[in-house]
Amino acid sequence: MNNKLIKLLPLFLFSCLLTNAQEPDKKDYPLKADVETIDGIIKAYYEIMSGPAGELINFKRDKSLHYKNALILFSSSYDKKIYNDIENVYDLHENSAKTKSGIWEYEIERDTHQFGNIANVWSTFGIKEKADGIFLEKGISSIQLYHDGNRWWILSWLSQSEKIAP
Repeated sequence: MNNKLIKLLPLFLFSCLLTNAQEPDKKDYPLKADVETIDGIIKAYYEIMSGPAGELINFKRDKSLHYKNALILFSSSYDKKIYNDIENVYDLHENSAKTKSGIWEYEIERDTHQFGNIANVWSTFGIKEKADGIFLEKGISSIQLYHDGNRWWILSWLSQSEKIAP
């Protein structure tokens, strides 16, 4: 009987690992630290997409930052061509890869304009392939925020980026 248990133990442990890999995040969102301040929501905004290749993107956390149907515009320029993509946050999640591609986004500088319960954040960023690598891309995001009396929400964001010449 002990031999049977010993043989089944690796199978049980492997199935536990698979279950945890499929459900990596059982936290309740939003996290208070993510939405109680402008600094918190911008920090979370960058953390969600940064990480090693193959790591699952935490869409549940990302959705908790965005107001329903928040609009997102990506604009980038490569080889003297402009590429634009406009989506709402739900379509972005549906159309995006489910795992990270191995990028780290870092905020380089921020300019915040707030009046009452609305704010616009101009956030200059850099993108690296490795946490300790060089910036391969730089850009700026305009992030529109709204405070509903209890927490901050991202209403929309527009990002313009470009590759940095080697």
